[in-house]
Amino acid sequence: MRHRMLGDLRVGAIGYGAMPLSIEGHPDERRAVATVHAALDAGVTLIDTADSYHVPGGEPGTGERLVARALASYGGDTDGVLVATKGGRGRTADGGWTVDGDPRHIKRAARASLARLGGPAVGLYQLHKPDPAVPYAESVGALRDLLEEGTIRYAGISNADSEQIALAHDMLGDRLVSVQNRYSPEVRDSEPELRLCADLGLAFLPWSPLGGISRSSLDGPSPLAAASPYAAFHTVARERGVSPQQVALAWLLAKSPTVVPIPGASRPATVTDSAAAAGLELTDEELAALDA
Repeated sequence: MRHRMLGDLRVGAIGYGAMPLSIEGHPDERRAVATVHAALDAGVTLIDTADSYHVPGGEPGTGERLVARALASYGGDTDGVLVATKGGRGRTADGGWTVDGDPRHIKRAARASLARLGGPAVGLYQLHKPDPAVPYAESVGALRDLLEEGTIRYAGISNADSEQIALAHDMLGDRLVSVQNRYSPEVRDSEPELRLCADLGLAFLPWSPLGGISRSSLDGPSPLAAASPYAAFHTVARERGVSPQQVALAWLLAKSPTVVPIPGASRPATVTDSAAAAGLELTDEELAALDA
């Protein structure tokens, strides 16, 4: 596993998004824990979750508790594992999502996350999403207060635009270490934010980095297959003898030395395959084809 920097901490170049383990369609506890263990076995040292990763009508923190149990039952060394969690979102009984960027809520949520995850501080705490009803500086100010009181070790933001990234960086300085935005072969509209993170030295954590590639089928000469944003990824995968998912993650790693993708998985084999992308080096010609 190659490594990248998140603040002053080295993490595996491929992280793991644990959301699938605790939301709708989640696996049973045994397979969920085995998936986390497989990620650790493969050299993953960044695990991302959130207090809102639970089924509709469920209890906040389900995903955090699961990650904590998986780490506690792992037979190897976990001292170098960074658990990232998020606050500022919630679930409704019908499966919807809410947002709450009130500083008082963010602080309560972070302290509750710490109680569930254990340890002296939350490793990386991220503001999950800007709340249009709350000035962004006030929400980021809650992160600053949490840093100063020692509840969280590192701060990050998620689903932020360039202006919000710049504001958070001005307020938090080098205590802001990451930005988590959606970015994949299919969805590339966070390109300006990716470049800004590279300029500022912030880790850029693409969420849903595989998009729909796991559901894409490019067998046969159909016009839809040729027009798919994943067509070139499947072509390179066939030529290299690897999965299209590995090609997509290797393409993301080549975007910037600050990129750390966090693909989700609910099976050990899937997370192991994703982690292997850290060792896949794409040629300039392949990257040009994938960027087309």
